[in-house]
Parts: sequence; C-alpha cells; structure tokens
Amino acid sequence: MNLRPFPDRKIFIAFSLLALIGGGLVVFSFIGDGTNQLICTGAFDNFQSSAASMQLRAILHYATSKTVPQQSLNEISISFNVLKSISPCNFLVFGLGHDSLMWASFNPGGVTLFLEEDPKWVQAVLKDAPDLKAVNVKYRTQLSQADDLMKTYRSEPECSPTKSYIRGNTRCRLALTGLPDAVYDKEWDIIMIDAPRGWFAEAPGRMGAIYSAAVMARNRKKPGVTHVFLHDVDRKVEKAYAEEFLCRKNRKDGTGRLWHFEIPPAWNVTDGKGGTSFC
Repeated sequence: MNLRPFPDRKIFIAFSLLALIGGGLVVFSFIGDGTNQLICTGAFDNFQSSAASMQLRAILHYATSKTVPQQSLNEISISFNVLKSISPCNFLVFGLGHDSLMWASFNPGGVTLFLEEDPKWVQAVLKDAPDLKAVNVKYRTQLSQADDLMKTYRSEPECSPTKSYIRGNTRCRLALTGLPDAVYDKEWDIIMIDAPRGWFAEAPGRMGAIYSAAVMARNRKKPGVTHVFLHDVDRKVEKAYAEEFLCRKNRKDGTGRLWHFEIPPAWNVTDGKGGTSFC
C-alpha cells in the first residue's frame, strides 16, 4: 500500500499525518470533566488514557516508519473532518493496511473494526498493532463477475431495495453473508471501502462491499445519515457500483480517487419510486 517513491512527497504526507493525529490528541485530551482534562495528569488506566495511548502509538508509528498510507492527504482530510465531527462513533473499514492505526486513532473512544481478506496480513498487522480490532473475512464474488452481477441483481427479489438484507441472504449474490456477527449487530456511522482487492479478474472486487454498505445504511434505525467513503473511484467497477447503489444524489464530497456519500435511512426517504431502485 505504499505510494510511489517520491521522498519529498512521503515526508510531507508523514508530517501532515503527525499533525492530524497530534491535533486530534490535543482535542481529545480536553474532552471530559474538569478533574482530568490533560492527558499528562496521571493515571493511564482509564478509558480516556486508553484512547490517548492509541493516538500516541500512531504518532510514534508514523514518525518512525518509511511507509505512508495509500490515500493522499486531501483524501484523508475529508474522512478526518467527518470523524472529528461525530467521534466517538461506529466505524467500519473494509481493508487493513499501513493506514489502519491512523484511522483507529482518529476515532478515540469509538468502535473501529477492520475487515481483511488475507489472514496472514491480519496476523502481520496485529503483531505490530495488537490494539486494532481486525477480522479475516471471505468474499464469494470475483471481479470478473462484476458485469453479470450488475445485470442480474434486479431479477432477484432478495436483492431489491425494499427487501434487501445482508445476514443469511444467500440468494442475493451481492450480499456479504460471511461477515462476523459484530458487523451485522451494530449500526455503523461511517463505512470506508478501501478493499477487498479489485484490480485483477480473480480478485473479489468491491461489488459486494459497496452493495452491502448501501443496504446497511438504508436499514439504519438511528436518526442521521451513514457516511460512506469509497476509494479508487477511478476504476470502472467502483464507479459503476457507486452510482448504482450509493447514488449520485447522496454524494457529498470527493477529491482525487475518493468519494464521500451521506446515505439516509430508507424510512426517511420519499423518492416516489416505490422502492424499485436504490437511487
């Protein structure tokens, strides 16, 4: 997940990340009651100190690492600003990589869960960052099936917007049925899709992740929107599935290869289409 070897650009991004994480740490250190507003006042055995510890670990990691996140600073900043405004929140991330410690540190006190297709990579990352919450998941699609899945999903009633669900939905090939219960049991405030792999025919592709994110957002019971961030929108499949399921009308922002959507729950939408279309 490294950027191309431009040393000056890497140094700029690295220092910018440190500034973002450090700024978040300062803000979080002043959250709480008046008796424990500074993180350096004593005990690190409470909830606030645990979150601060994650941010300090992230600062140390990016200050000493030669690798930087795949996303650009401008792309990261869009997600960071949303996290800053609603954290602590429930944050689901498709993908585990060099940026995972950064994302977790941006959500102090919240739940940040990473979904990764490669079990060996999960072990490797958790070895260096054991505080991260990450699980291995399996996908039942391949990128080569993207066009066929797009053509046929409307003919399957279990995929329809009015009946769509994820857990146990074996008839809808786009539904991610192999996720841990923790994913299905929680309503996610932010969903970031930066995985699974989607650049060769045998790769899982992000079709199921995009569809399932849309369904989870539409099935939200809490008030407010679900923020969905999709990376690599310069690729054909990501762009087509985003416009089909996440919807252009829900697109809030974007820069580079990242799009940001704000998806309202279905119960709060009156589009006059009778639930026949996601958009």
